[in-house]
Formats: sequence, C-alpha cells, structure tokens
Amino acid sequence: MSQPEQHRGRWRPRLDRPALVALLFGVAGVVYRLVLTVFTVPVSNSDEATFGLAALHIGQGRERPVFLYGQHYMGMVESYLAAPLVAVAGPSWPVLRLPMLALYALFLYLIHRLTRRICTPWFATFVVGLLVLGGERVVRDQLTVVGGRPEVKPAVLAMLLITVGLAAGTIHRRRLAVTAFGLLVGLALWSDWLILPYLAVAGLALVWAVRRELLGWSGLLLVAGAAVGVAPMIVDNLRAGPGDDSLSVFREISTKAGPLPPWSDRIRGGLLEGVPLAHGLCPVDGCGRWQQWFGVLYPVLLLAGAVFAALAYRRAARPRGEQAGRAAAGLRGARVGPVVQLALVVGAALTLLSYVRSPLAATSPLDNARYLSVLQLSLPAALWPLWVVAVACWRGTVGALGRLAGALSTAVLAALTATTLVITVLFAATGTAPSRTEERQARELAAALRADGPHQVYGDYWTCNRLIFNTNETVVCGVLDGDLSPGQNRYLPYWRQVGRAERPGYVTEVDSPMDRRLRRLLADRADAALVREVGGYRVYHPDTPVRPWR
Repeated sequence: MSQPEQHRGRWRPRLDRPALVALLFGVAGVVYRLVLTVFTVPVSNSDEATFGLAALHIGQGRERPVFLYGQHYMGMVESYLAAPLVAVAGPSWPVLRLPMLALYALFLYLIHRLTRRICTPWFATFVVGLLVLGGERVVRDQLTVVGGRPEVKPAVLAMLLITVGLAAGTIHRRRLAVTAFGLLVGLALWSDWLILPYLAVAGLALVWAVRRELLGWSGLLLVAGAAVGVAPMIVDNLRAGPGDDSLSVFREISTKAGPLPPWSDRIRGGLLEGVPLAHGLCPVDGCGRWQQWFGVLYPVLLLAGAVFAALAYRRAARPRGEQAGRAAAGLRGARVGPVVQLALVVGAALTLLSYVRSPLAATSPLDNARYLSVLQLSLPAALWPLWVVAVACWRGTVGALGRLAGALSTAVLAALTATTLVITVLFAATGTAPSRTEERQARELAAALRADGPHQVYGDYWTCNRLIFNTNETVVCGVLDGDLSPGQNRYLPYWRQVGRAERPGYVTEVDSPMDRRLRRLLADRADAALVREVGGYRVYHPDTPVRPWR
C-alpha cells in the first residue's frame, strides 16, 4: 500500500498509485455522505430516534441499556458511540450520525486493505470506487442509527485481516491479535445476530490459520475476548424473565411472520429485489427489470468465486523434503488469500439463504432488503473472477474464447459501475428533496410544541420518539395505534408520564385513521380542541383527556 521514502533524514510512507486513487475515492465517498449527514438525508424516523434517546440517556448517566428499548436482541453499540457527542452537543441528527460516518470510513479502509492483501492493488481500488457510490437504500444502511450493520461490517473485515496477518506471519503479538479477534466476535454478536454467517466463516478461517496455537493459551484468550465482548448480552439474558431472553424473543419474531410463500417467490424477492437494492443498483422504491440482472448473476458470481478460490488454493505448492517444516508458514501465507475469499463467498451464500427462508423476502422485499446490506463484505470475492478474466483479456494472454469471456466480464463490470453511478447521481440530484421536506415538517412540529405546548401528547409510533428527540425531551409522547389503543411504547417512562397528565394533547397526521377516530370521539368538540395545523400534522388539546382504553 505504501513504500518508504527518505526525506531529510526521516522515513515517510509514500502511497503507490492504486492506493492514492483509492484514497481519493474514499475521501469523495466520505464527503458525499458528510453532506447528506448535515442535511439529515435520508430522513430520520422514530426507530433512529430511539437509539438517539438512548444515547442521550447514556450521556446523562440515566440509563445503561444493553438492548434497544422494548427489545431483547438488538445491541446498543451505536448509542454508546454517539453518547459522548450527544452529551456535549445535545440531541441532533447530524451529531447522532457522525459515528456512523466514521464507521463507514473505517469500512472503506479495511475493505481496501483486505482486498489488496488477498487480490491485487488495482482491484482493491476498483472495489473502493464502487463502494463510495450509493443511492438512498445504500446510504440509509450506512448512515442511519438503526442498529447493527454499520459496526459489524468493519468488525468482520478486521477479523479477516487479523487472520491474514497471523497466517502470513506479519503480526508479531499473536496472542493479542487472537484476543482482539475474540473481542470483535463478541461485540458483533451482541450488536446484530444477522452477522452470524460471517462470524462463522471468519472463525473457521482463523482455525485454519492458527489451529495449533488455539490448543494453548491463544485458544483461551480467544474465548475470553469473545466473552468480554458479548458480556452485556449474557448478563441481560441471565436477568431476563421467562420468554424475555434474546433467543426466545428472536425465535418468536422469526416464526410469527405468517405462512411461508413458495420458494420461487422468496427466491425471486431475495435475488431480483434484495441483492440489487443492497448493492445500490436500484432506487429505494424498487428495481426495474433492467436493474434485476445483477440478482440473476449473483449466484453465478459466488460459484465462480468459490471455484477461483479453490484453484488458487491448489496452485500454492506443497512444501517437500527438508524445507517442509520451514516452508509451512510460507504455505499458509500463500494460501490464506484463497481461504479468505472462500470464507467471503460462503458468508454471502449463507446470508442469502437465511434471508430467502423468511416470508418477508417475498411479501416485503423493499422494506427488508436492508438485511442484505452485509453482502457488501463479499463484493471482492464475487467480482474477483470477472476482474481476473477481464485483465487477462486486455493483456492478450488468452485465446479467442478467453477474449470473448474477457469482453463479457469487462461489460459486466462496466454495467455494474455505470448502473450504480446513475442511481447515485439520480438520488443526489432529485431524490433528497422528499427527505428534506419531511424533515422540515417534523422540525416545524417540534418547534411549535416546544414553544407553545402541549408538552405531554399522544401520537402514533412514527411521530412520538422522533418528536421527543427533536425537542430534547421537552415534549413527551405516548404511542397510540390508529384506533387510539396503546401502541408500541419502547420506553415506558414516557408512556407513564403522559398517562399522568391531566390534560394531554394529541398529535395526528392530517386525515389519518387516528385523526378520524379522535374526531369521532370528540364529536362536536373536535374543532374547539384543534389548536393548530403544522407540517402535515394536527395538534389537539381537548379540555378533558380522551383515553378510550381505560
């Protein structure tokens, strides 16, 4: 990545050309996302606000949550990362998202380092160039604070880089590296269970690289590191009541989605919608037929990646004779690249298989494609065969059939780049306006209630926690469903506080089911109770509370 350069008696690193181009790409990607962060694009919501409120409570020393309020399976690493910033600067969406921007920059750096180690420098630059692009679906997964994915992807890359370094002998403090590997496993497991396939293959790669060392102190340190990382989840589960432990809750969520659609529908939703969306080839509202080609091709690319990794593994010559013992470490270093590539292929395949087993892959592919965002980890392994064949073609080292395959590979890589670039440009040019409009309306509502009240209100789920965060808890909101029954109140102290109010207000979207239900209950008092309309919302403040559930 760099070469030493002597300058006035000191040695300084000098980036080679591929690394310099990758750095420029990375800076462009971070600046692009920084601009989006400043303008709160993509739009915020109450899920993100819940993480923000947890960060506020952590920074104030009021709470030490292990899982997202109201859940027992989504870790709070992102809230803890944001807590110091929120404590100093106060609650705001750009401040809350800054750690996610830092995690994205770390992700780019690590995937460049890993791809360069297991492939080639210019291919690593190409991968970074693809990953700096991103339409709304991609940047939403990277920038919004909704748990799991922004932090687990760098963790997996760091684990694989540790494996490469241990196999190649470039890491000297080996036990410390193994301990760090275990710690990352524990933190990732606490943060988001969807990363389990990648944790499994990364663990197998580590066992392959240092299997003898793991039989001694290194194995104990690996387990100890993992135990420390996952300790918050373990402690919380030991204290949880029957049925409230993470495994029981996760099992219930996984089995309550309804009857399974046919495999064909789930595979179609996973491949034709989920995979292109996760890689930034489609706008957030769905994929056109011309954008679904990558989903059809993706399993073929994974299979080709596995074949290329197996061939590269076999090409590494086995040491023979007297030098066998001395060459063992060198052999592992030569073979660790194909092993990591195969791990990335298997991780992607297991993730995709887990996704298409769910009914949501067929019934709601647009909303749930976010669960495939971790497939970005496997982009180097999936595209490497195309790159190898294309480079061989342009160097003229293959025959007529090879030139045809190289031309097709070049066309696929060009189409992938062009499609991702078009979606990114369209989003940056025209797709940010709806988010900015919705965000402005939410802030207008918050400013109006903060200034003039009421300060204890009821609203729907997608209004409440965002309103509380926007007002720095000056306004407290209890969640109701559309029929004015108690809804999903993640943080019960807010619900209790509004419940004790003698004269609570009501915030409803104009002409929503909640709005119509409330007006029917208020009858001829509805117009008198309506105190303002702001940002697409109606604010009611009746003389007597309307609590039909009591």
